[in-house]
Parts: sequence; C-alpha cells; structure tokens
Amino acid sequence: MKRRRFIKAAGMGVVAANAGGLLETIASSAPASVPSFHTRGVVLVPEDFSLRDWPERAARAALTTLALHHGTSPQAVVQFVESDPGRDALARCRRLGLQVEYELHAMKELLPRALFAKDRSLFRMDEKGERVADYNCCVHSTRALEVLAENAVRLAGKLRPTTGRYFLWGDDGVPWCRCPKCRSLSDTEQAVVVENHLVKSLRTVDERATLAHLAYQNTLEPPKQVKPHPALFLEYAPIHRRYDLPYADQKGPDTQDGLPGLDRNLQVFPRDTAQALEYWLDVSLFSQWKRPARKLPWRRDVFLSDLRTYAVRGLRHVTTFSTWQDADYVKAFGEPTSIAEYGKGFAEVSQ
Repeated sequence: MKRRRFIKAAGMGVVAANAGGLLETIASSAPASVPSFHTRGVVLVPEDFSLRDWPERAARAALTTLALHHGTSPQAVVQFVESDPGRDALARCRRLGLQVEYELHAMKELLPRALFAKDRSLFRMDEKGERVADYNCCVHSTRALEVLAENAVRLAGKLRPTTGRYFLWGDDGVPWCRCPKCRSLSDTEQAVVVENHLVKSLRTVDERATLAHLAYQNTLEPPKQVKPHPALFLEYAPIHRRYDLPYADQKGPDTQDGLPGLDRNLQVFPRDTAQALEYWLDVSLFSQWKRPARKLPWRRDVFLSDLRTYAVRGLRHVTTFSTWQDADYVKAFGEPTSIAEYGKGFAEVSQ
C-alpha cells in the first residue's frame, strides 16, 4: 500500500500523517490559525462549590461548560443538584449561559451490587474464573445490559445535560469481565458494548443524546472488534502523562499515555466530536488525592502548547478537571490566576 500523507498548517507547526496514520508535528513558522473551541470546560465535584462563585468565575473566563463529577457515586451528584446550594448553582449557570454536564463513573449504581445475591451472571468473572461483584459487569449478560439501560434512563431524568452529551463511564481504571464469552474482547471493547446499548436507550428519552466513550487507563487503546454506535464520541483522558512538559514533547519508550494513543483513537472516532479531558487545573491529582491540598503547579506555557496540539488534530472540545479549587484552597493559597489564564488561552490559540 502506498504511503498516504496529509499536511495541514496549524499554529506553531505542520501536522503530517505518517505511514501508520499517526500524526507528527513538523516545525514551521506559519502563524497560528485554528477555529474556535466549541467546548471550553471545567469539571468540578460538589464540594468545590464551597467557593460559591464558581459559575461567575467560569463565565468571566469565557468558558462554555461546567461539568459535575463524583469519583464513585452519581447519587452524590443527584443529592447536590437537588439541594439548595446545588439548585442555586444551576440557576446561576442558566443565567450566565453556561452549559451543564455530568461526568460520572456510574457502573456501580447503574448495576446495583445488591443484585449479585440474586443473579451472579450479571457480574464480571475474574481471572480465577469466579463471578465477582467488585467492578463493572458481564457484557454478555442480556439482563445486565437491560438493567444498566433502565437505570441510565432513570438517571437521565435527574441529571439531564443541557448539551445532550452524557458521560456514564465504567468503574475507575479497573478490569472488565474475563468469562469465556467476554475474554476475547479487550476492556475497551467491553466498554463500547455497554456504551452502544446505553446510548440507544438514552435516545428514546432524549433525541439529542450522545454518549462519551472514555479512553483512559485500561481503555486507552481504541476498539478493534466492536464498532462504536454513531452517537458515541471519544473522550480522551491521558491521566498518566506529564504536566511539566508539553504533551507533544513526551516521546520515547517510557512515555505514558502518549499522543500516539490519541491518534489511534482518532482513526476510529470522529475528530469533530472528540473531547480532551485534561488535568491541567486538577488540584486533587497534584495533591495525590490527599488533603490538605497542595498549590497547583500551573504551567500556562504547557497548557498553551497542549491546546495547539489538540487543535491541529481537529479537537474542538476541551475540558479539564479543576477539582479542589474550593474555598479552602483560596484561603490557603490566595486567589488563583489559573482559571482566568485557562480561559484566555483558548482565545489566544484560536486567533
């Protein structure tokens, strides 16, 4: 087969597809010129609203989207949005024109673990050949898929994103099923089986519904044997990359979550709907998820370089965790400049 290449002027470099279809950046003096980003977001947990003016901060930074997250429990987010502070936050988002989404590790609540006592076949088999209720599900269980879909529709009635984009991820970076029927499918492919089923059900109650496929940790590699539903979009979350060095400069055999993984996914999923889920502003990550929080090692130069890297690949949806930038953080470290600089960066890269 002949080697196929395409070259596109973009920002500080030119992007070319190599023989494997992956993207390489070539130095260029061409001026920056990329379309605007449709999603300019932050992802927060309910506790972050101890800093009550988060919606106003996001709006001042010209962000488009505020997403709510919880590491293990969608119900915790439901409880927040149904509380007085939560209703107040959502009302202010509406007044400010901010979109609201919900990014959730949802599997344990979509398939309640209590069902294990009644029907073990709904749950995954581990490497020892035993059915266990620890993580995810068995994707060859028709009943498991039905329960997941029923509860996803029920959850959508309480957490309805204003964008029509849903995020119902598998359990956080842990294995899927190893039963005789599932073991030939990668963890990514098992996730896509579930996502395909969920998005079909969501579209019966929300005709705009699209659903994220989270490429992250054990699902970072794209699917090969299972075709994603057209209403799935890629959400790429390179949690193990470095943040003291531009993403495009992270190369070599020891690189974790490098750009080739994104490029492989973009051969399967559309570029125009793909979203980068980043960690530039994630105080919890840089604090190793332990309180008290550490000061964010914000690198504006790294962020701007990364934004160009995503832009030249055709990504127009970018968000970042910004968890633990809350009232305690401001009290300890003063007013953060990173939120405003993050928002300003989108405008700079889009010029």
